[in-house]
Amino acid sequence: METHISKFAMVRLSEYAEIKPGFAFKSDRFTDKSSDIPLVKGDNVQQGYIDWTKAKFWNSDDVDDYRDYLLEPGDIVVAMDRPWVNAGLKWAFIKAHDPKCLLVQRVARLRAKRGLSQGFLRYLVSSKYFASYIEPIVTGVNVPHISGKQIGDFRIPLPEIDIQQKVAALLATYDDLIENNKRRITLLENMAEEIYREWFVRFRFPGWQEAEFEKGLPASWAVAQGDDLFEVIKGKSYSSEEISDQLNGGRPFINLKNFNRGGGYRDNGLKYFRGEFRDRQQVNRGDVVMAVTDMTQNREVIGRAARVPYLGETDGIISLDVVKISAFSWPDLFTYAHLRYSGISEALKELANGANVLHLKPDLIGKQKYLVPDTPTVEKFVKLIEPLYEQIEKLEQQIQMLECTKNQLLPRLISGKLSVENLNIQFPPSMQSDSSDSADEAAA
Repeated sequence: METHISKFAMVRLSEYAEIKPGFAFKSDRFTDKSSDIPLVKGDNVQQGYIDWTKAKFWNSDDVDDYRDYLLEPGDIVVAMDRPWVNAGLKWAFIKAHDPKCLLVQRVARLRAKRGLSQGFLRYLVSSKYFASYIEPIVTGVNVPHISGKQIGDFRIPLPEIDIQQKVAALLATYDDLIENNKRRITLLENMAEEIYREWFVRFRFPGWQEAEFEKGLPASWAVAQGDDLFEVIKGKSYSSEEISDQLNGGRPFINLKNFNRGGGYRDNGLKYFRGEFRDRQQVNRGDVVMAVTDMTQNREVIGRAARVPYLGETDGIISLDVVKISAFSWPDLFTYAHLRYSGISEALKELANGANVLHLKPDLIGKQKYLVPDTPTVEKFVKLIEPLYEQIEKLEQQIQMLECTKNQLLPRLISGKLSVENLNIQFPPSMQSDSSDSADEAAA
Protein backbone atom coordinates (compact mmCIF):
# COMPACT_ATOMS: atom_id res chain seq x y z
CA MET A 1 0.00 0.00 0.00
CA GLU A 2 1.54 3.29 -1.08
CA THR A 3 1.14 6.17 1.34
CA HIS A 4 -0.07 8.63 -1.27
CA ILE A 5 -3.15 6.58 -2.11
CA SER A 6 -4.46 6.48 1.45
CA LYS A 7 -7.48 8.68 2.08
CA PHE A 8 -6.50 9.01 5.77
CA ALA A 9 -4.02 11.39 7.36
CA MET A 10 -0.50 9.95 7.63
CA VAL A 11 1.31 10.21 10.99
CA ARG A 12 4.52 8.87 12.53
CA LEU A 13 3.95 5.70 14.53
CA SER A 14 5.88 7.06 17.53
CA GLU A 15 3.27 9.81 17.95
CA TYR A 16 0.53 7.27 18.63
CA ALA A 17 2.31 4.23 20.03
CA GLU A 18 4.76 3.50 22.83
CA ILE A 19 7.79 1.61 21.48
CA LYS A 20 9.63 0.01 24.39
CA PRO A 21 12.66 -2.31 24.05
CA GLY A 22 12.97 -5.23 26.44
CA PHE A 23 15.31 -5.57 29.42
CA ALA A 24 18.85 -6.99 29.33
CA PHE A 25 18.13 -10.04 31.46
CA LYS A 26 21.36 -11.89 32.34
CA SER A 27 21.55 -15.11 30.36
CA ASP A 28 23.40 -16.92 33.16
CA ARG A 29 20.23 -16.58 35.22
CA PHE A 30 17.92 -18.07 32.60
CA THR A 31 16.22 -21.30 33.63
CA ASP A 32 14.61 -24.20 31.78
CA LYS A 33 11.83 -24.63 34.36
CA SER A 34 8.44 -24.37 32.68
CA SER A 35 6.96 -23.27 36.03
CA ASP A 36 8.98 -20.03 35.80
CA ILE A 37 8.15 -16.97 33.66
CA PRO A 38 8.87 -17.47 29.93
CA LEU A 39 11.00 -14.84 28.19
CA VAL A 40 10.15 -13.40 24.79
CA LYS A 41 13.48 -13.20 22.95
CA GLY A 42 14.29 -12.54 19.32
CA ASP A 43 14.76 -16.23 18.53
CA ASN A 44 11.27 -17.25 19.66
CA VAL A 45 9.47 -14.41 17.87
CA GLN A 46 8.28 -15.93 14.59
CA GLN A 47 6.12 -14.68 11.70
CA GLY A 48 2.88 -13.84 13.51
CA TYR A 49 3.30 -15.96 16.64
CA ILE A 50 5.53 -16.74 19.63
CA ASP A 51 7.27 -20.11 19.56
CA TRP A 52 7.00 -21.03 23.24
CA THR A 53 8.86 -24.31 22.67
CA LYS A 54 12.07 -22.28 22.23
CA ALA A 55 11.53 -20.07 25.28
CA LYS A 56 13.95 -19.64 28.17
CA PHE A 57 12.58 -18.75 31.61
CA TRP A 58 13.13 -16.31 34.47
CA ASN A 59 12.70 -17.12 38.16
CA SER A 60 9.04 -16.48 38.96
CA ASP A 61 10.00 -15.22 42.45
CA ASP A 62 12.05 -12.42 40.89
CA VAL A 63 9.50 -10.46 38.88
CA ASP A 64 8.68 -7.37 40.97
CA ASP A 65 11.63 -5.32 39.67
CA TYR A 66 10.72 -6.08 36.06
CA ARG A 67 7.01 -5.37 35.97
CA ASP A 68 7.51 -2.73 33.28
CA TYR A 69 8.59 -5.56 30.99
CA LEU A 70 5.64 -7.86 31.56
CA LEU A 71 3.66 -8.38 28.37
CA GLU A 72 -0.12 -8.20 28.27
CA PRO A 73 -2.69 -9.66 25.88
CA GLY A 74 -2.80 -7.52 22.74
CA ASP A 75 0.82 -6.33 23.05
CA ILE A 76 2.72 -6.41 19.75
CA VAL A 77 6.37 -7.46 19.65
CA VAL A 78 8.86 -6.92 16.84
CA ALA A 79 12.34 -8.46 16.71
CA MET A 80 15.02 -5.75 16.46
CA ASP A 81 17.96 -8.10 15.79
CA ARG A 82 17.62 -10.16 12.63
CA PRO A 83 14.07 -8.84 12.17
CA TRP A 84 13.87 -10.03 8.58
CA VAL A 85 14.33 -13.69 7.67
CA ASN A 86 13.48 -15.60 4.49
CA ALA A 87 10.02 -16.38 5.82
CA GLY A 88 9.32 -12.68 6.44
CA LEU A 89 9.20 -10.15 9.27
CA LYS A 90 9.58 -11.48 12.82
CA TRP A 91 6.65 -9.98 14.66
CA ALA A 92 3.88 -11.36 16.88
CA PHE A 93 1.20 -10.33 19.34
CA ILE A 94 0.38 -11.72 22.77
CA LYS A 95 -2.85 -13.71 22.80
CA ALA A 96 -5.25 -14.11 25.73
CA HIS A 97 -4.23 -17.75 26.24
CA ASP A 98 -0.48 -17.04 26.09
CA PRO A 99 1.42 -17.37 29.38
CA LYS A 100 2.50 -14.45 31.55
CA CYS A 101 5.85 -13.43 30.04
CA LEU A 102 8.72 -10.92 30.14
CA LEU A 103 10.25 -8.95 27.26
CA VAL A 104 14.00 -9.31 26.59
CA GLN A 105 16.30 -6.72 25.00
CA ARG A 106 16.45 -6.35 21.23
CA VAL A 107 12.73 -7.01 20.99
CA ALA A 108 10.38 -4.00 20.91
CA ARG A 109 6.94 -3.87 22.50
CA LEU A 110 4.33 -1.74 20.72
CA ARG A 111 1.35 -0.38 22.64
CA ALA A 112 -1.15 2.03 21.17
CA LYS A 113 -1.65 5.42 22.82
CA ARG A 114 -4.87 7.42 22.86
CA GLY A 115 -6.23 7.85 19.35
CA LEU A 116 -4.89 4.56 18.02
CA SER A 117 -6.60 1.18 18.37
CA GLN A 118 -4.31 -1.66 19.45
CA GLY A 119 -6.14 -3.99 17.09
CA PHE A 120 -5.69 -1.60 14.16
CA LEU A 121 -2.00 -1.28 15.06
CA ARG A 122 -1.65 -5.07 14.98
CA TYR A 123 -2.93 -5.24 11.41
CA LEU A 124 -0.70 -2.37 10.34
CA VAL A 125 2.34 -4.25 11.67
CA SER A 126 1.18 -7.50 10.00
CA SER A 127 0.72 -5.79 6.63
CA LYS A 128 3.03 -5.85 3.61
CA TYR A 129 3.06 -2.08 4.00
CA PHE A 130 5.05 -2.37 7.25
CA ALA A 131 7.17 -5.29 6.00
CA SER A 132 8.16 -3.36 2.86
CA TYR A 133 9.20 -0.46 5.10
CA ILE A 134 11.35 -2.63 7.41
CA GLU A 135 13.13 -4.85 4.89
CA PRO A 136 15.27 -2.17 3.17
CA ILE A 137 16.24 -0.30 6.37
CA VAL A 138 17.71 -3.31 8.21
CA THR A 139 21.40 -2.55 8.80
CA GLY A 140 24.42 -4.44 10.14
CA VAL A 141 26.61 -7.16 8.66
CA ASN A 142 27.10 -9.68 11.47
CA VAL A 143 23.82 -8.96 13.26
CA PRO A 144 21.25 -7.20 11.04
CA HIS A 145 19.08 -4.95 13.18
CA ILE A 146 16.63 -2.07 13.35
CA SER A 147 16.23 0.56 16.05
CA GLY A 148 13.24 1.74 18.03
CA LYS A 149 13.53 5.10 16.30
CA GLN A 150 13.31 3.46 12.88
CA ILE A 151 10.17 1.61 13.94
CA GLY A 152 8.75 4.87 15.28
CA ASP A 153 9.46 6.69 12.02
CA PHE A 154 7.08 4.38 10.18
CA ARG A 155 4.20 6.46 8.84
CA ILE A 156 0.73 5.04 9.36
CA PRO A 157 -2.72 5.97 8.06
CA LEU A 158 -4.89 7.22 10.93
CA PRO A 159 -8.66 7.11 10.40
CA GLU A 160 -11.11 7.97 13.18
CA ILE A 161 -10.97 5.58 16.13
CA ASP A 162 -14.35 4.00 15.35
CA ILE A 163 -13.15 3.23 11.80
CA GLN A 164 -9.96 1.70 13.20
CA GLN A 165 -11.97 -0.53 15.52
CA LYS A 166 -14.31 -1.68 12.75
CA VAL A 167 -11.36 -2.54 10.49
CA ALA A 168 -9.67 -4.50 13.29
CA ALA A 169 -12.89 -6.30 14.19
CA LEU A 170 -13.54 -7.34 10.59
CA LEU A 171 -10.01 -8.70 10.13
CA ALA A 172 -10.01 -10.35 13.57
CA THR A 173 -13.11 -12.30 12.57
CA TYR A 174 -11.07 -13.99 9.85
CA ASP A 175 -8.21 -14.64 12.30
CA ASP A 176 -10.63 -16.20 14.80
CA LEU A 177 -11.96 -18.57 12.15
CA ILE A 178 -8.40 -19.47 11.13
CA GLU A 179 -7.37 -20.13 14.75
CA ASN A 180 -10.46 -22.26 15.31
CA ASN A 181 -9.61 -24.38 12.28
CA LYS A 182 -6.02 -24.76 13.48
CA ARG A 183 -7.23 -25.97 16.87
CA ARG A 184 -9.49 -28.52 15.18
CA ILE A 185 -6.56 -29.71 13.04
CA THR A 186 -4.43 -30.15 16.16
CA LEU A 187 -7.16 -32.22 17.81
CA LEU A 188 -7.52 -34.45 14.74
CA GLU A 189 -3.75 -34.92 14.45
CA ASN A 190 -3.57 -35.77 18.15
CA MET A 191 -6.30 -38.37 17.62
CA ALA A 192 -4.38 -39.93 14.71
CA GLU A 193 -1.17 -40.01 16.74
CA GLU A 194 -2.87 -41.56 19.76
CA ILE A 195 -4.42 -44.30 17.58
CA TYR A 196 -1.01 -45.01 16.04
CA ARG A 197 0.68 -45.25 19.44
CA GLU A 198 -2.08 -47.41 20.86
CA TRP A 199 -1.78 -49.90 17.99
CA PHE A 200 1.91 -49.86 17.08
CA VAL A 201 3.73 -48.73 20.23
CA ARG A 202 1.59 -50.17 23.02
CA PHE A 203 0.45 -53.03 20.73
CA ARG A 204 -3.21 -52.69 21.66
CA PHE A 205 -4.45 -53.16 18.10
CA PRO A 206 -7.78 -54.86 17.32
CA GLY A 207 -7.56 -58.47 18.46
CA TRP A 208 -4.36 -58.01 20.46
CA GLN A 209 -5.73 -60.06 23.35
CA GLU A 210 -5.82 -63.20 21.18
CA ALA A 211 -2.59 -62.48 19.25
CA GLU A 212 0.60 -64.49 19.81
CA PHE A 213 3.69 -62.51 20.79
CA GLU A 214 7.32 -63.45 20.26
CA LYS A 215 10.14 -61.41 21.82
CA GLY A 216 7.70 -58.61 22.61
CA LEU A 217 6.24 -58.32 19.08
CA PRO A 218 3.12 -59.86 17.55
CA ALA A 219 4.20 -63.09 15.89
CA SER A 220 2.71 -62.02 12.54
CA TRP A 221 4.75 -58.79 12.50
CA ALA A 222 8.38 -58.29 11.56
CA VAL A 223 11.28 -55.84 11.62
CA ALA A 224 12.91 -54.94 8.30
CA GLN A 225 15.45 -52.54 6.87
CA GLY A 226 14.04 -49.45 5.20
CA ASP A 227 15.60 -50.28 1.82
CA ASP A 228 13.34 -53.34 1.66
CA LEU A 229 10.24 -51.28 2.41
CA PHE A 230 10.53 -48.07 0.42
CA GLU A 231 12.58 -46.04 -2.07
CA VAL A 232 14.19 -42.75 -1.04
CA ILE A 233 14.13 -40.31 -3.99
CA LYS A 234 16.39 -37.26 -3.90
CA GLY A 235 15.16 -33.79 -4.77
CA LYS A 236 16.15 -31.22 -7.36
CA SER A 237 19.18 -28.92 -7.07
CA TYR A 238 18.34 -25.41 -8.19
CA SER A 239 19.59 -21.88 -8.68
CA SER A 240 18.02 -18.76 -7.19
CA GLU A 241 16.95 -17.65 -10.67
CA GLU A 242 14.70 -20.72 -10.93
CA ILE A 243 12.80 -19.96 -7.69
CA SER A 244 10.03 -17.41 -7.15
CA ASP A 245 7.49 -16.46 -4.50
CA GLN A 246 4.88 -16.18 -7.24
CA LEU A 247 3.42 -18.87 -9.51
CA ASN A 248 4.33 -17.14 -12.81
CA GLY A 249 3.99 -20.35 -14.79
CA GLY A 250 6.14 -22.34 -12.37
CA ARG A 251 5.42 -25.46 -10.35
CA PRO A 252 4.93 -25.68 -6.57
CA PHE A 253 8.37 -26.26 -5.03
CA ILE A 254 8.47 -28.23 -1.77
CA ASN A 255 11.37 -26.98 0.35
CA LEU A 256 12.48 -26.81 4.00
CA LYS A 257 10.03 -24.03 4.81
CA ASN A 258 7.16 -26.44 4.08
CA PHE A 259 7.93 -28.48 7.22
CA ASN A 260 6.59 -27.76 10.68
CA ARG A 261 9.02 -28.26 13.53
CA GLY A 262 6.94 -31.11 14.91
CA GLY A 263 6.35 -32.63 11.49
CA GLY A 264 3.55 -32.08 9.02
CA TYR A 265 3.17 -29.75 6.06
CA ARG A 266 3.36 -25.95 6.27
CA ASP A 267 1.79 -24.09 3.35
CA ASN A 268 3.29 -20.66 4.16
CA GLY A 269 6.73 -21.63 2.90
CA LEU A 270 5.70 -22.72 -0.60
CA LYS A 271 7.87 -21.46 -3.47
CA TYR A 272 7.56 -21.95 -7.23
CA PHE A 273 10.09 -23.54 -9.58
CA ARG A 274 10.75 -22.88 -13.24
CA GLY A 275 13.37 -25.15 -14.75
CA GLU A 276 14.17 -28.68 -15.78
CA PHE A 277 13.55 -31.65 -13.50
CA ARG A 278 13.24 -35.41 -13.53
CA ASP A 279 9.89 -37.15 -13.43
CA ARG A 280 10.89 -38.91 -10.19
CA GLN A 281 11.27 -35.52 -8.46
CA GLN A 282 7.58 -34.73 -8.90
CA VAL A 283 5.13 -35.03 -6.01
CA ASN A 284 1.38 -34.72 -5.69
CA ARG A 285 -1.40 -35.11 -3.15
CA GLY A 286 -0.69 -37.76 -0.51
CA ASP A 287 2.99 -38.28 -1.30
CA VAL A 288 5.30 -38.52 1.72
CA VAL A 289 8.34 -36.25 1.92
CA MET A 290 11.07 -35.71 4.51
CA ALA A 291 13.47 -32.83 5.24
CA VAL A 292 17.14 -33.89 5.00
CA THR A 293 18.74 -30.48 5.61
CA ASP A 294 18.48 -28.04 8.52
CA MET A 295 19.69 -24.46 8.68
CA THR A 296 19.83 -24.47 12.50
CA GLN A 297 21.92 -26.53 14.88
CA ASN A 298 18.74 -27.15 16.91
CA ARG A 299 17.68 -29.82 14.37
CA GLU A 300 14.24 -28.27 14.09
CA VAL A 301 12.98 -29.84 10.85
CA ILE A 302 15.59 -32.37 9.75
CA GLY A 303 14.14 -35.89 9.72
CA ARG A 304 10.57 -34.56 9.90
CA ALA A 305 7.98 -36.09 7.60
CA ALA A 306 5.15 -34.29 5.82
CA ARG A 307 2.25 -35.31 3.62
CA VAL A 308 1.88 -33.30 0.41
CA PRO A 309 -1.55 -31.65 0.09
CA TYR A 310 -3.41 -30.88 -3.12
CA LEU A 311 -1.13 -28.43 -4.94
CA GLY A 312 -3.32 -27.52 -7.88
CA GLU A 313 -3.48 -28.72 -11.46
CA THR A 314 0.27 -29.30 -11.76
CA ASP A 315 2.48 -31.62 -9.73
CA GLY A 316 5.00 -30.16 -7.32
CA ILE A 317 8.78 -30.55 -7.37
CA ILE A 318 10.93 -31.40 -4.32
CA SER A 319 14.09 -29.41 -3.60
CA LEU A 320 17.50 -30.96 -2.93
CA ASP A 321 16.81 -30.43 0.81
CA VAL A 322 13.88 -32.84 0.62
CA VAL A 323 13.41 -36.52 -0.28
CA LYS A 324 10.30 -38.41 -1.35
CA ILE A 325 9.71 -41.71 0.41
CA SER A 326 7.80 -44.08 -1.83
CA ALA A 327 6.79 -47.35 -0.14
CA PHE A 328 6.68 -50.54 -2.18
CA SER A 329 3.50 -51.93 -0.60
CA TRP A 330 2.39 -49.74 2.31
CA PRO A 331 -0.33 -47.13 1.72
CA ASP A 332 1.17 -43.62 1.73
CA LEU A 333 -0.91 -42.64 4.74
CA PHE A 334 0.58 -45.44 6.84
CA THR A 335 4.09 -44.52 5.67
CA TYR A 336 3.46 -40.95 6.81
CA ALA A 337 2.04 -41.98 10.21
CA HIS A 338 4.87 -44.47 10.70
CA LEU A 339 7.60 -41.91 9.96
CA ARG A 340 5.96 -39.16 11.99
CA TYR A 341 4.72 -40.95 15.10
CA SER A 342 7.00 -43.96 15.60
CA GLY A 343 9.97 -42.00 16.94
CA ILE A 344 12.14 -42.76 13.90
CA SER A 345 12.26 -39.03 13.10
CA GLU A 346 14.07 -38.34 16.38
CA ALA A 347 16.58 -41.10 15.65
CA LEU A 348 17.19 -39.88 12.09
CA LYS A 349 17.84 -36.26 13.05
CA GLU A 350 20.65 -37.38 15.37
CA LEU A 351 22.42 -38.89 12.35
CA ALA A 352 22.68 -35.49 10.64
CA ASN A 353 26.00 -33.69 10.66
CA GLY A 354 27.61 -30.56 9.28
CA ALA A 355 29.33 -27.40 10.51
CA ASN A 356 26.98 -24.58 9.49
CA VAL A 357 24.25 -26.54 7.73
CA LEU A 358 23.13 -29.95 8.99
CA HIS A 359 22.58 -32.66 6.41
CA LEU A 360 21.09 -36.13 6.71
CA LYS A 361 22.42 -38.50 4.05
CA PRO A 362 19.34 -39.93 2.31
CA ASP A 363 20.95 -43.39 2.24
CA LEU A 364 20.82 -43.50 6.04
CA ILE A 365 17.00 -43.38 5.98
CA GLY A 366 16.95 -46.75 4.23
CA LYS A 367 19.57 -48.27 6.55
CA GLN A 368 17.38 -48.02 9.66
CA LYS A 369 15.21 -50.80 11.04
CA TYR A 370 11.43 -50.35 10.84
CA LEU A 371 8.51 -52.18 12.40
CA VAL A 372 6.43 -54.06 9.80
CA PRO A 373 2.87 -54.87 10.97
CA ASP A 374 0.85 -57.45 9.11
CA THR A 375 -1.17 -56.22 6.11
CA PRO A 376 -4.67 -56.62 7.64
CA THR A 377 -3.68 -54.47 10.64
CA VAL A 378 -2.19 -51.77 8.40
CA GLU A 379 -5.34 -51.73 6.25
CA LYS A 380 -7.60 -51.42 9.31
CA PHE A 381 -5.47 -48.56 10.64
CA VAL A 382 -5.56 -46.64 7.36
CA LYS A 383 -9.33 -47.11 7.09
CA LEU A 384 -9.74 -45.69 10.60
CA ILE A 385 -7.54 -42.59 10.27
CA GLU A 386 -8.19 -41.72 6.62
CA PRO A 387 -11.40 -39.79 7.49
CA LEU A 388 -9.42 -37.80 10.07
CA TYR A 389 -6.93 -36.67 7.45
CA GLU A 390 -9.69 -35.91 4.97
CA GLN A 391 -11.13 -33.54 7.58
CA ILE A 392 -7.67 -32.06 8.17
CA GLU A 393 -7.24 -31.42 4.46
CA LYS A 394 -10.61 -29.67 4.21
CA LEU A 395 -9.78 -27.47 7.21
CA GLU A 396 -6.40 -26.59 5.72
CA GLN A 397 -8.07 -25.58 2.46
CA GLN A 398 -10.49 -23.39 4.41
CA ILE A 399 -7.55 -21.74 6.17
CA GLN A 400 -5.92 -20.97 2.82
CA MET A 401 -9.12 -19.36 1.52
CA LEU A 402 -9.57 -17.32 4.72
CA GLU A 403 -5.94 -16.19 4.66
CA CYS A 404 -6.21 -15.21 1.01
CA THR A 405 -9.41 -13.21 1.58
CA LYS A 406 -7.99 -11.48 4.66
CA ASN A 407 -4.77 -10.57 2.83
CA GLN A 408 -6.77 -9.09 -0.01
CA LEU A 409 -8.95 -7.07 2.34
CA LEU A 410 -6.22 -5.79 4.66
CA PRO A 411 -4.50 -3.21 2.39
CA ARG A 412 -7.83 -1.94 1.08
CA LEU A 413 -9.21 -1.52 4.59
CA ILE A 414 -6.24 0.27 6.15
CA SER A 415 -5.90 2.57 3.14
CA GLY A 416 -9.59 3.49 3.19
CA LYS A 417 -10.24 2.18 -0.32
CA LEU A 418 -12.81 -0.15 1.18
CA SER A 419 -15.04 1.81 3.54
CA VAL A 420 -16.45 0.30 6.73
CA GLU A 421 -17.97 3.54 8.01
CA ASN A 422 -21.60 2.48 7.48
CA LEU A 423 -21.16 -1.18 8.39
CA ASN A 424 -22.51 -2.60 11.64
CA ILE A 425 -19.55 -4.76 12.69
CA GLN A 426 -19.54 -6.59 16.02
CA PHE A 427 -16.37 -7.18 17.98
CA PRO A 428 -15.37 -10.88 17.75
CA PRO A 429 -14.58 -12.75 21.00
CA SER A 430 -10.82 -12.32 20.59
CA MET A 431 -11.20 -8.51 20.81
CA GLN A 432 -13.59 -8.37 23.75
CA SER A 433 -10.74 -7.99 26.27
CA ASP A 434 -8.63 -5.53 24.29
CA SER A 435 -8.28 -2.82 26.92
CA SER A 436 -6.72 -0.23 24.62
CA ASP A 437 -9.61 -0.43 22.19
CA SER A 438 -12.16 -0.43 24.97
CA ALA A 439 -10.63 2.69 26.54
CA ASP A 440 -10.75 4.59 23.30
CA GLU A 441 -14.29 3.44 22.63
CA ALA A 442 -15.41 4.69 26.07
CA ALA A 443 -13.72 8.03 25.52
CA ALA A 444 -15.13 8.51 22.03
